[in-house]
Amino acid sequence: MKKNIAIIMGGYSSEYKISLTSGNVVHKYLNKEKFNTYRIHIFKDKWVYVDEDNEEYPINKNDFSVNLEKETLRFDCIFNAIHGSPGEDGLMQAYFELIGIPQTSCDYYQSALTFNKRDLLSVLKPYGIHAAPSYYLNLGDTIDEEAIIEKVGLPCFVKANKAGSSFGISKVHEKENLKAAIDNAYKEDDEIIIEAFLDGTEVSVGVITYRGEIKVLPITEIVSENDFFDYEAKYEGKSQEITPARISTIQQKKVEEIAKRAYEVLKMKGYSRSEFIFIGDEPYMLEMNTTPGLTTESILPQQAEKEGISLEELFTSAVDEALNKKG
Repeated sequence: MKKNIAIIMGGYSSEYKISLTSGNVVHKYLNKEKFNTYRIHIFKDKWVYVDEDNEEYPINKNDFSVNLEKETLRFDCIFNAIHGSPGEDGLMQAYFELIGIPQTSCDYYQSALTFNKRDLLSVLKPYGIHAAPSYYLNLGDTIDEEAIIEKVGLPCFVKANKAGSSFGISKVHEKENLKAAIDNAYKEDDEIIIEAFLDGTEVSVGVITYRGEIKVLPITEIVSENDFFDYEAKYEGKSQEITPARISTIQQKKVEEIAKRAYEVLKMKGYSRSEFIFIGDEPYMLEMNTTPGLTTESILPQQAEKEGISLEELFTSAVDEALNKKG
């Protein structure tokens, strides 16, 4: 008997449009011979099942079921395609754990930790994983521009601590632009991380659990036409994403080892995509994404394709892993 799979998409953050695209790709490619797939839109004002005619049916939040005209629809597994809150910060993971439905992404603690850039890098530091010099601000803190520049130098990056898809991020070249960048980051989050600019090759490393084993996918080199890998570069064609990356064998081995170490140390499951910049042969971690983009143009699916893993295989394996964990 086929399993019912709910593909959750949308979310509460600026990334909701990208998430809807990812979710629809999963809906298209997930193995229909094994699974019945259902699109579930998660928004602040509504949780709804959207059928093939775009009719909406409310989700019962008590057990995540749907009352249809002749039956009650229940789900065997959740495929998480929400980027940002509440799908990438632990909220949905904790909810599904409480009501006993397996889901494809990492567990709630790992999700909350990795979504918080400051906490993630602090936790990984004792394991020899390097990060750029940084300065932290919370909303309401006094802004000491001299102290910030003394710590991280110029140029620097001002980032929302808990946001994705390069929302709330600015590259600051001059001191007089620092305040505007901080204000921009606060539009996305009440916590900020300001990091030193690292001038080196940027790469993205996918690590996934695939058919029961942790697998490091082929590495992607990011070459942005803009000043950095911003939203326009990521989603509007203003960058080159070169897979496999044009890096040395030493660099490749190092970054593969570190990305896998981070995945194992954090007891991750499901998909992850971590970003690094090389200074010489040493990779410095920027962040880890636990529900990365899953469109046909997204980096993780590109990497899987280079590894010989089709979208159907990539998505179906994630559901199989989640169902097997339950068993």
